[in-house]
Amino acid sequence: MATFCTLVSLGLLIFTTLVTGNIVEAYNAQPKQLVTKLIHWGSILSPYFNPNASVAERAERIVKTSATRIAYLYAQIKGDIHMNDFELNLLPSTYEPLFLVNFSMGQPATPQLAIMDTGSNILWVRCAPCKRCTQQNGPLLDPSKSSTYASLPCTNTMCHYAPSAYCNRLNQCGYNLSYATGLSSAGVLATEQFIFHSSDEGVNAVPSVVFGCSHENGDYKDRRFTGVFGLGKGITSFVTRMGSKFSYCLGNIADPHYGYNQLVFGEKANFEGYSTPLKVVNGHYYVTLEGISVGEKRLDIDSTAFSMKGNEKSALIDSGTALTWLAESAFRALDNEVRQLLDGVLMPFWRGSFACYKGTVSQDLIGFPVVTFHFSGGADLDLDTESMFYQATPDILCIAVRQASAYGNDFKSFSVIGLMAQQYYNMAYDLNSNKLFFQRIDCQLLVD
Repeated sequence: MATFCTLVSLGLLIFTTLVTGNIVEAYNAQPKQLVTKLIHWGSILSPYFNPNASVAERAERIVKTSATRIAYLYAQIKGDIHMNDFELNLLPSTYEPLFLVNFSMGQPATPQLAIMDTGSNILWVRCAPCKRCTQQNGPLLDPSKSSTYASLPCTNTMCHYAPSAYCNRLNQCGYNLSYATGLSSAGVLATEQFIFHSSDEGVNAVPSVVFGCSHENGDYKDRRFTGVFGLGKGITSFVTRMGSKFSYCLGNIADPHYGYNQLVFGEKANFEGYSTPLKVVNGHYYVTLEGISVGEKRLDIDSTAFSMKGNEKSALIDSGTALTWLAESAFRALDNEVRQLLDGVLMPFWRGSFACYKGTVSQDLIGFPVVTFHFSGGADLDLDTESMFYQATPDILCIAVRQASAYGNDFKSFSVIGLMAQQYYNMAYDLNSNKLFFQRIDCQLLVD
């Protein structure tokens, strides 16, 4: 298995042009667009790369990661975790992320690989001095060695908007973020230069970005990521800094070799295709789910199936779960339709709470109808067989949609659209007009 040091070496090759010269004067103006490659958790550039991982092991990882994420979302919505502008929405100590954001910070530049998270409003990275950190965990941003680093004083206006912030004995704006497990990320709020390497070998830098410089990262078992890249909306978020517009484009998330997964910030993000109203509730992105079709057949789902308290017919769009989780009655309608179509065609392997069959997705589901999620405004999200099913073992396939209330009976109307449903799409968030755009496209066509 590749070590984090191997990854860092590859990252340093990418950023060679950054560390060999003074880039401060070269990039004075904030770019109107930033493009960065998203690193798939299973790719050779990832610290989680394992060339010997089996189909079953990869599938198990996706399922466990999704279950961990949904459990955390339950905890948040139930109010077990205090919601504020600096709350995190993942459990990095338990299971690995799905995609990592590739960027660099400081002068001289330090390469970073942070978890992409649409449910976090703050961006934080590990900083020196760091408790429980070693060189084997990869490079640390060292504030004492960066000419572009500055901590935020307690008097800074930004500090007053952070409920988790406090004034430390050095008159710096400190922060302390708690996870569901009781672990935390604690340090100081600061500003630093962020550097992005585009697909055309160009380099863009954004000066004085507010971030969390984390000196304490809890007793995490997993230290292979360098931080969290929050894509939520908030006064301190990077998305807000870049004009409140961003997009990400994903290929098949089961394919670690696809090299065109990307994240774009700014005015030139691709806003084409369908659009639907977007709501921000407690830092999460919600859209209005109105129904589901299988082929030409509109499923008979009660009109109140997707209605959550305060979020009528809402479904959460999330980057931390691969699977899609549906409200109870909606899941039952879809699961029953899948069983009717496949029973008698494939041999059932599992007759429990979700359907599995003997077979392979690529060969035995040819001709299976497209499943369509209908959102308000006439926006349709089409799921082909690779988005609706996953290969659990070399000869067993399972539905990639689950019942959300399976892990919490209080969430019979809770729905989460996961990354498997979003694969093969460019998902664009315009937080100024409160709209989500999605266009089915090969991400390679969006590369400059």
